[in-house]
Amino acid sequence: MSKTVFVSGATGFIATHIVNDLLQAGYKVIGSSRSVEKGEELKKQFNNNPQLSMVVVKDIAQEGAFDEAFAKYGKEISVVLHTASPFTFNVKDYEKDLLIPAVNGTKFILNAIKKYAADNVEHVVITSSMAAVADVKQMATPITLTEESWNNQTWEGCRTDPVTAYCASKLFAERAAWEFLKENKDQVNFTLSTVNPGYVYGPQMFVDASKKVLNTSSEIINQIVHATEESQIMEICGPYIDVRDVSKAHLAAFEKKECYGQRLLLAEGMHASQDILDIINEDFPQLKGKIPVGKPGSGSEILAKNCKVDNRKSKQLLGFPFRSLKQTVDDSVKQILEVEGRL
Repeated sequence: MSKTVFVSGATGFIATHIVNDLLQAGYKVIGSSRSVEKGEELKKQFNNNPQLSMVVVKDIAQEGAFDEAFAKYGKEISVVLHTASPFTFNVKDYEKDLLIPAVNGTKFILNAIKKYAADNVEHVVITSSMAAVADVKQMATPITLTEESWNNQTWEGCRTDPVTAYCASKLFAERAAWEFLKENKDQVNFTLSTVNPGYVYGPQMFVDASKKVLNTSSEIINQIVHATEESQIMEICGPYIDVRDVSKAHLAAFEKKECYGQRLLLAEGMHASQDILDIINEDFPQLKGKIPVGKPGSGSEILAKNCKVDNRKSKQLLGFPFRSLKQTVDDSVKQILEVEGRL
């Protein structure tokens, strides 16, 4: 009998890769989506694989959001991968739209496990973020971040702008998970790990040609591909990782005993938006002269002023190499151009 894995937010950018990897590895998957329609669409994308079933969780911020799903399936679920959390900067009420859903969603899925699946669930993996390790201000200073580092924002102080609020939402959600385990260690049997990726790039698991705007991190590359020579490119700087490596890490987080109880920092290196521009201009001649060039080769100067990530511990625990920025960007751009018939 194959194990059953519950994946919250199964229709998301990272989650669809996770579902694919789980099915390929022979697991049964129960995914949650916000509507019946989204769940049915995902099942179709996976060719109605009988190993995949879907449940509806309309609003992760609502008390008891996951209770119905775990009351029904809790006795067969062995592993829970909690990927559902808001990731958008297009919000006005930071507490209502970012902070509360992230924290409550984490608390409510853990409470549902405690109520309906405490004897069955062996492992829980939370999709956290490098944003829980440091916020943008910390990342803009010459410090070294490790698995022991934490974003230093407060609930009151983080509601200044959407980026800071989002970073804090990941911080408080992850803290809530570790605190829950500490407070309920005698009432649940699961191990906990968190996966903390930086900027997540890479190809979409499924392509929708009608979708002009991609998920928040992929949209950074998408906007460059569709820019003009005079366009102003959003200045970014921070750790990067490929979505396929993020997915692989979620499986390793519960399959490898070494990963139990660990924060797994996912970053192959640091990058600036200039580095992405340089790769695209060099590797895609059909775009050269049509998109900005910026200041070629200046990415290293920008990075010299910013933080470093020392995640040697995480890389050793996971035991597999991460993809380079070049491969990640190239695969992302190829997919976009193929969909548009420009490759």
